[in-house]
Amino acid sequence: MTVYNFSAGPAILPKSVLKKAQEELLDYQGSQLSVMEMSHRSSLYESIINEAEQRLRQLMAIPENYHVLFLQGGASLQFSMLPLNLAKGKKALYVNTGAWAKKAIEAAQAIDGVEVEVIASSKDENFNYVPKITRDMVDQDAAYLHITTNETIGGIAFNEIPDAGDVPIVADMSSNILSNDYKVTDFGVIYAGAQKNIGPSGLTVVIIRDDLLNDEPIFAPMLDYRIHAENKSMYNTPATYGIYIAKLVFEWLEEQGGVAGILAKNQEKAQLLYDAIDASDIFTSPVAKEDRSINNIPFVTGNDDWDKEFNKRALEAGMLNLKGHRSVGGMRASLYNAFPKEGVEALVALMQKFEEEKAGK
Repeated sequence: MTVYNFSAGPAILPKSVLKKAQEELLDYQGSQLSVMEMSHRSSLYESIINEAEQRLRQLMAIPENYHVLFLQGGASLQFSMLPLNLAKGKKALYVNTGAWAKKAIEAAQAIDGVEVEVIASSKDENFNYVPKITRDMVDQDAAYLHITTNETIGGIAFNEIPDAGDVPIVADMSSNILSNDYKVTDFGVIYAGAQKNIGPSGLTVVIIRDDLLNDEPIFAPMLDYRIHAENKSMYNTPATYGIYIAKLVFEWLEEQGGVAGILAKNQEKAQLLYDAIDASDIFTSPVAKEDRSINNIPFVTGNDDWDKEFNKRALEAGMLNLKGHRSVGGMRASLYNAFPKEGVEALVALMQKFEEEKAGK
């Protein structure tokens, strides 16, 4: 039986990447060392991290005036690092679009000397849409405007980046980095946990414009962007193996036609599922059509017993981690870059069979 992993994260990795890592596990390029045991200060490892950065820069067209940092602590640590570095004594603006945006807001509110203003929210409709942001809503004296470009739990996405004027936009891009056509230059800071489209958990990518590096040292050096930038992500021992896997994923992405190529494939996969949902008499999407994510797709039957039965049937058919988040219920298909089209086709076939059986009930 073929198994399809619909997990929202840690998520599926390309099989060719896993096979390459397996081949090199005990002996990387004739060194007789695993990447997991070599010194991060060695020339061999420095070539890995440097190549990872250059491949990411090429994939995302990252200009030279942006630093690429490979950090740890997950995207959740960035919820605190951002205001500590960018907003002490200033106002930070946030858009509340769901669970992860809410966590970022709460972390910023906990920091003394940072004024947090939530300028828009979709809480009124259980976070099933993206609130419209206009330039006149953005205080031009603010340190930044924070958005979560894709809410993993709610399945909404910013399909257009708001106009914030001269205020830098900071984006938590954890669940749709390298899976969209955003321009890096539209953002001041991009950050993303690796465990969805980049690599294993434990690695966090931060892309920060040079002029946004803090002028004053942070009380904790590990939380200081400037220190990490000046040390080229080597202030302490980085997540060496995670960076190595990320490099392999970047190579794989290039083989898929880069970001443009993988975006087209993701749009095709998502359309297959959305077409099935929209044509169904029992399955529905809780998300506003114009704000639907192509990466995380929640759907429900409206009948809790049917949802449970469908999840059970899916699991028996080898469709893993399809159960929806407890705050949304139903089902959630996470279709990240490495997820195969065949998995979506299998899911749609199961949905159609399930609906036929429930017709008239």
